[in-house]
Amino acid sequence: MNQPLAGFAPAPVTARMENHGNHMLKVAMQTGHDLFARVGSMVAYEGFIQYEPSPSAVRQIARDWVTGEGAPLMKCSGDGLLYLADYGANVVVINLNGEGISVNATNLLAFDAHLTWGVERVKGLAKFAGQGLWNTKISGQGWVALTSRGKPIVVDCGGGEDETYVDPDALVAWSPNLKVKGKRSFRAQSLIGRGSGEAFQMAFSGQGIVVVQPSEDSTDRLRVRG
Repeated sequence: MNQPLAGFAPAPVTARMENHGNHMLKVAMQTGHDLFARVGSMVAYEGFIQYEPSPSAVRQIARDWVTGEGAPLMKCSGDGLLYLADYGANVVVINLNGEGISVNATNLLAFDAHLTWGVERVKGLAKFAGQGLWNTKISGQGWVALTSRGKPIVVDCGGGEDETYVDPDALVAWSPNLKVKGKRSFRAQSLIGRGSGEAFQMAFSGQGIVVVQPSEDSTDRLRVRG
């Protein structure tokens, strides 16, 4: 019985975070190196790992976020191997080396607890979407895991004058130093998005990347908020 399943056994640990297949995250947990992870994302673990839902640091951030929305997080600590997943979504692992990334909260799976993070309004979009769009910005030296509904594409904006346009419902993450603005286009409504009425896109320019998933989020990220 074990022989046909041998190819699915966990591989030896080589990094703090790594993929086990396309749809699962493996985290090497150590005492003193805590992790924030999406509530309900734990599918298995080995060793001694404890969980604290809605820790004080997360509650403070939630109070600062005027929309009252965000990724429900739990604090994970201990020693062992932790396996996380989110309903079969693809997992993307990023090792930050002093950089930052702005993440759609619905695509945030886990990140090192020592990283600097917070919720911020995306500038330049309020006039298009009520009170605007809010994202989670994470920066520092450490690991972040994102999810994508399907295999994502990473677009390099290249630093030129040309803009990269993205359907906000397909947006996963982007470099926070990019310039962002909103654009409405009646002519593009049959090409971008699946809703009726005018098409709305987010335009990115500058030096950095944009991560886009091949499936639109089922929630309306640009509704009136406040």
